[in-house]
Formats: sequence, structure tokens, C-alpha cells
Amino acid sequence: MQIAMVGLGRMGANMVRRLMHDGHQAVVYDRNQEVVKQLAGEGATAASSLADLVGKLKAPRPVWVMLPAGEITDATITELGGLLSKGDVVIDGGNTHYVDDVRHSKELAAHGVEFIDCGTSGGVWGVERGYCLMIGGPQGTVERLDPIFRTLAPGLGDIDRTPGRENLNQTAEQGYLYCGPAGAGHFVKMVHNGIEYGIMQAYAEGFELMLHADQFGYDLPLADIAEVWRRGSVVSSWLLDLTARALARDQKLAGFKGYVSDSGEGRWTIDAAIEAAVPVHVLSAALFERFRSRMDHSFADRMLSAMRSGFGGHVEPKAPVAEKEDVTA
Repeated sequence: MQIAMVGLGRMGANMVRRLMHDGHQAVVYDRNQEVVKQLAGEGATAASSLADLVGKLKAPRPVWVMLPAGEITDATITELGGLLSKGDVVIDGGNTHYVDDVRHSKELAAHGVEFIDCGTSGGVWGVERGYCLMIGGPQGTVERLDPIFRTLAPGLGDIDRTPGRENLNQTAEQGYLYCGPAGAGHFVKMVHNGIEYGIMQAYAEGFELMLHADQFGYDLPLADIAEVWRRGSVVSSWLLDLTARALARDQKLAGFKGYVSDSGEGRWTIDAAIEAAVPVHVLSAALFERFRSRMDHSFADRMLSAMRSGFGGHVEPKAPVAEKEDVTA
């Protein structure tokens, strides 16, 4: 099947490779023409602009946009709307806010162009492992593009099949799922990332506590604990696999400063929870901890010290209390 990919970053380029490996034809474009040339050398058809990309596709044209959420994605989808024709489809595989998906769907519909939002999880490992896909948009169009989604998804792999799923959606165990109309896919991916924040924070706090277990007389081997938890533990996961690899390389994680960014989905998850009046204590705390990781001593810290001084005469130590090196994620 022929498909275009706009955006050839860490995920977009590898998705093209996975598609081509399965026999699909890819037309590719990125502002960085070096990566376009690289993929052209691997078998893709290079495009020098969005107009050139559209011109090299056969109708009905599927164009996958794999760009950071926000202005660049908005501008790209708007430009594609003016270039594509009735029956063509734009697939947004980035981390766009589901509210923007609804808007994009309506804007493209005015040109007769269909819109699919596809939450994509898999990161830099997806080219080998496959990508978990959460899809929203017109169901008929999603079904027509099933060969694309099936190739990108992980497939059954070696994961045990879940008993009792015989009469449930069969694509879910292949690693891709139609979730509903425009925005539904990115809504599910948004919550997925909020949960991801919470899981990561739980691991980070647990290992931080074990780092300080010398206060109880224990010198705990963190790398070995991460490894043993991978083997039959109820807290085993791919995130723990990655943690074990990092600690095996350096138990002090000295190559990291601990400045933890967020890409928006965690904030949108909290916004949605507030709107729906759903308590999400863990997810919100994990997001706030990421904010905290970007501060040294904040104004709030100084205010706390001022209040403690006022009510109890507590004096701040002249030098910071020595702390062990941090291993938080």
C-alpha cells in the first residue's frame, strides 16, 4: 500500500522503515532534507515539499503526519487540506490534543478530506517491537487503511492471549484499536501518557527510598533489585526493563541531571479529569513532581522557611544538608 510520511524524526523515520520492510511504498518529506535523502537511499520516494509529496501519491492519498503537537502540526494539516482532494485522508500520529483533532476533522471535511487521529506509543524501539496504535476517526476509512495499521502494530508476539476475549475486538490483541470518532484515539493516548507519568514516578520514588536505606542499616544493590523485579514480580513492566538497563550501566545515573520535561498529555489528562470531576491523585502528583524537578529552591521553599522561622524560630542550616546522589527518573 502507498502512504506518505511527513516528519522523519525519531519515530517517523523508523515507522517508514517498518512499513517498507513489510512491502509498503513510502513517499517521505521533512524540512531536514538530509534525512529524506537517507530514507530515499533505503527505498523511499523523496519529496521536496508538501506539494511535491502529494503529487507523487496515487488517489486516494493517505498522508501520515508525525510532528510535534501544536503550531507545526496545525500549519501542516492546514496546508495539506488545500493540496489534497476528496477521498484523501490525513492521519495525525503525533501527540495532538484531542480537542484539536475535532477541529482538524471539521476543517478538512470542508475540502472533502478525511481525518484520522492515531495515538502512537512505542518510541525509538517501535521499528523492532512495533507500535501500539489508538485510532479515532471515520471507521470505514480506518478499516480501509487496516494494512498500514496492521504493519505498524506489534502483532500477537509472545504475550499470552487473554482468556475470554473470543467475542471482543480482535485487533486489540494485535496492538491497534479503533477507539471512536475524531479525537478518541488521542484521548486514549492522552490518558495512557498520564498513567505512564504515574508509573514512572512510583518507580522513581521507590528506588529513591532504597537508595537511602543505609539509614536502616542496608546497602541495597539497586541494579540487582531492578533485575530481580523483572522476573515474576507483579511490578514488572517495559519501563522497569528500561530502568534495569540504565542502572546496570551506572547505578548512580550520573549522566542525568534529573530535569524531567512533560510533553503536554499529562496536563491535558488533568484538565479532562477536572472537567469530568474524576479524581486522579496519582496522575496529578506525578505531573507536579515533573514541574518540581525543574526547580532548585523555589520561592515557595523560601516562604516555608520564613514561616518556620516565624512560628518556631527555626534557622536554616548554613550549608545544605549532604544528600546522596539522586537516582530518580
